Amino acid sequence: MRLLVTGGSGYLGSEVLRRARAQGWDAVGWAFSQPGLPSVDVRDPAAVERALERASPDAVVHTAYLQEGPGARSVTVEGAENVARAARGARLVHLSTDVVFDGRRPGGYSEDDEPAPITDYGRSKAEAERLVAAAHREALVVRTSLIVGGPGAPPGKHERLRPGAVYHTDELRCPVQLGDLARALLELVELDVSGPLHVAGEDVVSRYELACLVAASRGLDPGEIRGGPAPPGRPLDCALDSRRARRLVGTELRGARTVLA
Repeated sequence: MRLLVTGGSGYLGSEVLRRARAQGWDAVGWAFSQPGLPSVDVRDPAAVERALERASPDAVVHTAYLQEGPGARSVTVEGAENVARAARGARLVHLSTDVVFDGRRPGGYSEDDEPAPITDYGRSKAEAERLVAAAHREALVVRTSLIVGGPGAPPGKHERLRPGAVYHTDELRCPVQLGDLARALLELVELDVSGPLHVAGEDVVSRYELACLVAASRGLDPGEIRGGPAPPGRPLDCALDSRRARRLVGTELRGARTVLA
């Protein structure tokens, strides 16, 4: 299996690359500007086409995105469409997010629920989903949640405890462990399944509970973590129903309470 991972220097992309190579796959990664990896600007359709033709992969896992800042929308939206168009003829797994939903009803969103984003990032990811599905009809769109490392793994940005920060008690998500998600993605690469698929951890936790779990896992006092309501305009209950993914893959998609125990 020759695998191409876009965003190969990122938190998830680098883990997918590492595990694919450990499994004996011929895996290569792209990055925007990272020593040791080919530099490909996914916003440039011609560059993407040329680089994909040179790589000639059997499968592509597209993790590249920008959540905010200059050029975020073009990387997230146009980059996804460019990769999807160039990857026709190869297996494509495109990474998306739980915040394509508005979180304004009790969660447990399934693949049949229509996206209704209320943030700029959510709108960009929802638009990217639509463009990917139009450009590559066999693409698998994997929606996931907050990614955490837990003990023994590189920590993710959601495990950074900021002094004086207030963590939202009413913003609910389904964090997934980095290695669990990477293993599940490699399984899905080899399966004939397309369309949206939810791949997240089994526990529904608030941002506040997650911060408390992180603190406890590091021997810190969870009582020092401050909690409070999210400000207006935030998606609240974006819990994902991942039962379909659990039927498809052998990887256990552990919840945050297990990972950070």
